[in-house]
Amino acid sequence: MSHGIDLVIHDGRLVTPDGVIEGDLAVADGEIVSVGKPVLDAKTHVSAKGKLVLPGGVDPHAHIEQMSGMGQWNADTFETATRSAAMGGTTSVISFAAQASGQALAETVEDYAARAARGAMIDYAFHITLTDPSVPKFGRDLADLIGTGHRSLKVFTTYNIQLHDAELLNIFQQAREAGALVCVHAENDAIITQAKEALIRAGHTTPRDHARSRPRMAEIEAVERICRFAEYLDQPVMLFHISTSEGAQAVRAAKERGVPVWAETCPHYLFMTDDVLDRPGLDGAKWMCSPPQRGVPDQKALWHALQDGTLALVSSDHAPYRFDETGKLAAGPKAGFHQIANGLPGLETRLPLMFDAMVSNGRGGPEGFAELTSHAPARLYGLQRKGRIAEGMDADIVIWDPDKTVTYGENDLHDNVGYNPWAGCSVKGWPDQVILRGRTLVKDGEFFGTPGSGQWIDRPVLSTQPTNQTGVPE
Repeated sequence: MSHGIDLVIHDGRLVTPDGVIEGDLAVADGEIVSVGKPVLDAKTHVSAKGKLVLPGGVDPHAHIEQMSGMGQWNADTFETATRSAAMGGTTSVISFAAQASGQALAETVEDYAARAARGAMIDYAFHITLTDPSVPKFGRDLADLIGTGHRSLKVFTTYNIQLHDAELLNIFQQAREAGALVCVHAENDAIITQAKEALIRAGHTTPRDHARSRPRMAEIEAVERICRFAEYLDQPVMLFHISTSEGAQAVRAAKERGVPVWAETCPHYLFMTDDVLDRPGLDGAKWMCSPPQRGVPDQKALWHALQDGTLALVSSDHAPYRFDETGKLAAGPKAGFHQIANGLPGLETRLPLMFDAMVSNGRGGPEGFAELTSHAPARLYGLQRKGRIAEGMDADIVIWDPDKTVTYGENDLHDNVGYNPWAGCSVKGWPDQVILRGRTLVKDGEFFGTPGSGQWIDRPVLSTQPTNQTGVPE
């Protein structure tokens, strides 16, 4: 067993799909080859005594080096975003190859893949964001791209890149035929438009008013509608960033009917309320995101939905914009909420925040933490060698110090955003060493990655499958 071992991690508490076990973890040629058995000989020995050994984080929802729906470039490149991700314990990410109006899908993915290959320092896959089904060869390109391993798609029901119901149904049907998961930003655009225009007419344009401009009913209606579309066509759907108790209940009801629907939430909905937007001047813009943060009852409902399996995972929805004229303040120092880019950074903070809540404060334990942040996203999105401490898996490993407490500062993240939305927040539990395919990326706060060293992750099949029961007339 010890022959040819490159790395052995000794005496850690190994968080596996079968529970927490104590022992050694051995790695050879970038792969986990032994879990829990004593290993004496290896090229490199690491002690994890008193620490937890967990799978590298899998973040399936991050905006990196792309144009937003409001027509603004993100602050992060693949290099800065993946460095930040690794510093927070994430070793795999799924970001968005976003189609521009009039752009062929094949060109969209080719351009985006080139950016990732140049800069990514952790492993990656893409969701293909579909915004213009009218381009030539749309259906053929879509089927070809799905067939080559790009098995998740993204659509919007709002913004200027929204798709209308007929277009959504057509894409759902194509995805079902080709074997892809459709991810949906589900908010009702008409409700948002009416609320936004009423606020602007009344002169209510501060960041605090942003939350009122996206009423909870906008999420509720769109989530329920998408669940019905999924039910009608028997097409697997992932609902992004659920923020309301009613949205979670709509997902729960659909799952109880047997609909192939899954859903996620994010740390800013679990740990923030809309009060965070109520700051002097435009300072609250730093926390503006869509959907907006909600209230304490919604937080409680989201935690309950995570615990009962209604919500399958927690992503960051990393959407990085600087708080200056290149980002949030592009429309000037007196911009209204409708002129401010939506989103906040989260790639680096997702895991420490969730570890603090789930492991340090008992809201699910280490096994639950691994499930929501590694196991489930890897399983649902088809990252077959990621997300688990098990023999034969990629050696993506994070050694966590459960006793280390860190208080976030104003600008201590490793992305290109320039501020930390969690400044002043203290977390207990910290990723001491981060390993990607057997190579150390982070140790004791020092980063060792190199641009372009991340690898694209092929996804030949997903576990999110149709039920073979549709409402389509025969």
